[in-house]
Amino acid sequence: MPRSALVLLLVIPLAQCTTPRPVAEPNGEVVVLLHGLARTSGSMKKMEKALRADGYQTINHDYPSTKNELPELATNSLAPVLERDDVAQAKAIHFVTHSMGGILVRQYLATHPKPPNLGRVVMLAPPNNGSEIVDKLGAQGWFKAIFGPGGCSLNTDHSNPPKQLGPVDYPVGVIAGDRVLNVITTFMVPGPDDGTVSVESSKLDGMHDHRVVHADHTFIMMKRQTIDLTRNFLKTGSFEGMD
Repeated sequence: MPRSALVLLLVIPLAQCTTPRPVAEPNGEVVVLLHGLARTSGSMKKMEKALRADGYQTINHDYPSTKNELPELATNSLAPVLERDDVAQAKAIHFVTHSMGGILVRQYLATHPKPPNLGRVVMLAPPNNGSEIVDKLGAQGWFKAIFGPGGCSLNTDHSNPPKQLGPVDYPVGVIAGDRVLNVITTFMVPGPDDGTVSVESSKLDGMHDHRVVHADHTFIMMKRQTIDLTRNFLKTGSFEGMD
């Protein structure tokens, strides 16, 4: 038998056994994805793909996370997105954020009129009460150079920007991680943590739901459990009933 024919005999059955995940019809809702500090939209691609398959229009937004203070970052990053016609006319606009991205959403919604079509927010590993890493290293010149003024303001002091924003009054689900890959930084963070943010610090007054997954800070958004929990919260407002 020719080699090419043998290859076809092997490949065709495998292809027939592969069942691609069905893609839902567009649901008229938008999800804005915001990456974390010193990251890019590429870190949210796997999450974006899953949400697109659920029928959401996605806007995976890049912003200069290390360049400005948090209020300026929030306004400059989110205002142009929320002013888009397709966003303003959507049935609902949701947010899925990683780390500092969640603080930007809180900052914007606390200081600007909320969109009338505001939906749900899922925050992944958010430093809602700051990070002890910033407490220890934020004053170092190299840290300031790498993470910028916004990152350096995410300490645990009571005067830090996130703590001044108060509780949320819209549906928020928080997913925290408890796996550490960097054994050096984990000694700086008390209790269960993801190497950057403690589980306790991720919590937020007014949040609707909270879950802990076995993931580290850097890759939490790529974990299948995180993605499934996110999908469910956007659909139902709860992490229960994960499919």
